[in-house]
Amino acid sequence: MFNVERWQEIFETLRKNKLRTFLTGLSVASGIFILVILLGFSKGLENGVRSEFEGDATNLITVWTGVTTKGYKGLNPGRYVQMKNDNFDLISEKYKDNIDHKSSIYSIWGAQITYNNESVNYRVRGVMPGQQFIENASLVSGRFLNEPDLEESRKVAVIGQRLKLDLFKNEDPLDKIISIFGVNFKVVGVFTDPGGEREEQQAYIPVSTSQKVFGAGQDIRNMLFTIKMSDNFEEATQLSNQMALAIENELKTIHTVAPDDQSAVRVFNRLDEARKIYSLIATIQAVFWFIGIGTIVAGVVGVGNIMIIIVKERTKEIGIRKALGAQPNSIIGMILQEAIFVTMFAGLFGLVFGLGLLELVGPQIESDFLKYPQVNFNIALTTVFILVFAGALAGFIPAYRAAKIKPIVALRDE
Repeated sequence: MFNVERWQEIFETLRKNKLRTFLTGLSVASGIFILVILLGFSKGLENGVRSEFEGDATNLITVWTGVTTKGYKGLNPGRYVQMKNDNFDLISEKYKDNIDHKSSIYSIWGAQITYNNESVNYRVRGVMPGQQFIENASLVSGRFLNEPDLEESRKVAVIGQRLKLDLFKNEDPLDKIISIFGVNFKVVGVFTDPGGEREEQQAYIPVSTSQKVFGAGQDIRNMLFTIKMSDNFEEATQLSNQMALAIENELKTIHTVAPDDQSAVRVFNRLDEARKIYSLIATIQAVFWFIGIGTIVAGVVGVGNIMIIIVKERTKEIGIRKALGAQPNSIIGMILQEAIFVTMFAGLFGLVFGLGLLELVGPQIESDFLKYPQVNFNIALTTVFILVFAGALAGFIPAYRAAKIKPIVALRDE
C-alpha cells in the first residue's frame, strides 16, 4: 500500500543529507555505467571479429605454397613448390568424406578487364563452383559457375558488384561480353560478398579456362576446402586440425619437402584461428564482467554503509516509534524502502547514461576489430534489478538490527 507520509520522510532524510546521498548514488550509478560501457565494448569487439570471419566460410582450410628453405633427400633449398591439378584431385578424393565444399584456384592479379570504352585492372580468379559457398557470395543476378562450365572450359565470368558498377554503370551486364587481356568472356552472373568492396572488385572464371587462357597448364595457386561441421564446436575444430595437418604432410611427401619446412607448404586453418580468437574474446568479456561487478559491489557497500549511519542517527527516533507501538516489520520496511529507492534511482540513471553514450559514440567508431558496441537491454536491466536486490540486502542488515533495539535502550542513545 502506498504510504505518502513514509515517502515524505524518505525525501526529507535525503534532503537533509544531500552530499552523502549524492556520493552514495554516484558510486552506484558509476558501477552500472562502467559495467554497461565494458559490456558494450566487449560486444563491439565480438561484432568486429565476427565481421572479419564473415568474409569467408569459418570452417575453411586454405593451402598455398612457397620456396623450400631446407635441403631434403638430396634436393637443395630454394625450390618453388608448384601444386598441380593432380594434387588437388588426390586430396579431394582421399578426404572426400570430411570435405563439404572445395575449389582449386589459379588467379591473375591486376588483369585488364574491358567493356566497350571502360577498362579496369582487377583480379581474375579461376575457380570451381564450390567457391560461391566458400566465399559466402550471394548472387545479385544471373548464376554462378557450374560443372559444365568447368568441364568444357567455357569462357564465362561471374563479376563482383563493384566491377559491374565500374564497367557497366546502370546497364544490365548479363550476357554481355567483357574482354580479359583480349580474350572474350560472357557475363553470366553478378555477386556480392560480405567481405566488402575489395572482394567485389574481381571476376570469377572456370579454373580450367583460366589455366588454358593464361598458359598455366596444370598449375594451381591455391586449394580451398571447407570441412563438414558437427554440432560440437570442439569436435569440428579437432577434425579441422587433423585435416590441415594431413593435407600439409600429403603435399610435403608428394613434393619431397622436409617435414619441418614451414615455408614450402602452408596450410591456414580458419576454424582453429576462430576458436582461439573467440576464446580470447570470452576471456576479455569475463574480465570486463569481473571489473564491472567489482565496481557495483563497491557501490552496494556504500549503500550498506550509509544505511548503517542512518540507523545510528535515527536510533532515538526508532525507539520512540517502537514505544508508540510500531512493529519491527514497519521499522525494517522504512529503512529498506530508502535503500531500495537510492539504489534503484542511481542504478537506472547509470544504465540510461551508459546506453545513451554507447548509442551516441558507437556509430562513430571505425575499426576492423571493434564494430557497433552495444548492450543487450534485457541483460542491462536484469543487472539493475540484481543491484537493487543487493542494495536491499545491504540495507536489511542495519534495518534488522534497528528493529531488534529495545525502546528503553534506544531512548538512552545520545
